[in-house]
Amino acid sequence: MNAFTSVRRDPKETHVAVLHGGISAEREVSLASGGQVIAALREFGYRVTPIDAGADLAATITALRAAAPDVVFNALHGRFGEDGCIQGVLDWMGLPYTHSGVRASALAMDKVAAKAVFRAAGLPVTPHKVVDMEELEAGDPMPRPYVVKPVNEGSSVGVHILRSGDNRRAEIARGWTFGQALVEEFIPGREITVGVMGDRALAVTDILAEAGEFYDYESKYAEGGSRHVIPAAIDPSVYAKAMEVAVAAHQALGCRGATRSDFRYDDTQGEPGRLILLEVNTQPGLTPTSLLPEQAAHQGIGFPALCAWMVEQAAHGP
Repeated sequence: MNAFTSVRRDPKETHVAVLHGGISAEREVSLASGGQVIAALREFGYRVTPIDAGADLAATITALRAAAPDVVFNALHGRFGEDGCIQGVLDWMGLPYTHSGVRASALAMDKVAAKAVFRAAGLPVTPHKVVDMEELEAGDPMPRPYVVKPVNEGSSVGVHILRSGDNRRAEIARGWTFGQALVEEFIPGREITVGVMGDRALAVTDILAEAGEFYDYESKYAEGGSRHVIPAAIDPSVYAKAMEVAVAAHQALGCRGATRSDFRYDDTQGEPGRLILLEVNTQPGLTPTSLLPEQAAHQGIGFPALCAWMVEQAAHGP
């Protein structure tokens, strides 16, 4: 057991409620994450109560009060689970919980607000703008290729890449259900990611999507949807920079516990290339195909130990 995994609470004397499910577009992902976490914490020796957080918030609060846990493991993904909403409820109830607090969760989930924080911290972000669907339907809001994505969704839900000759723009605008959209320059090259535990980066993973044209929902969660190369075979200076930026982004947002920073790395003109920070995930996936557990394992941290570390870091407040 290393510095990442030291546990101060006695698992046998710690009762953990695992919140999973939720009502976002990522409900199935959360159920998968929660199932993995429940089994891992029980294996580590914790007493665990699973709670499926459904549409009835009062029922979820009642279940939490009945369980009276020492710690809440937040395994929710998407809206209401990682955007500060459930974090505020848990703060109100005085229950310590895993991952980031209200402020950092809300900032990270709002891609526009997060980019403003990153830019102020001197971190590399891509040119972008927020558009209404009327503007997108009427014409290209920036030169192609560009990416259209929801401002407040995760797991690549609703993400589209529009390249030269693609005639889907008006169709995407008419079928859009996410409010305003974030439109940003498409960065060619590689998709890489860096997990952070506390104040230390774990590794850089090169993500090769097998099921789609980019690391979309299917690539993230379908069996065989993507191939992960860890450590990423990239220029050593870029590898080190990605690790540094991931920790800086985690700190700039005020995150705690574990996060995962996603990047684009444009090496199409050779290395070292252009590194761009896309976003920070305050509730990284904990499914069998997820990246953070894979990086933790690369550092010698097994999945039960990773979950136990998250429980140990649980807190409440900002």
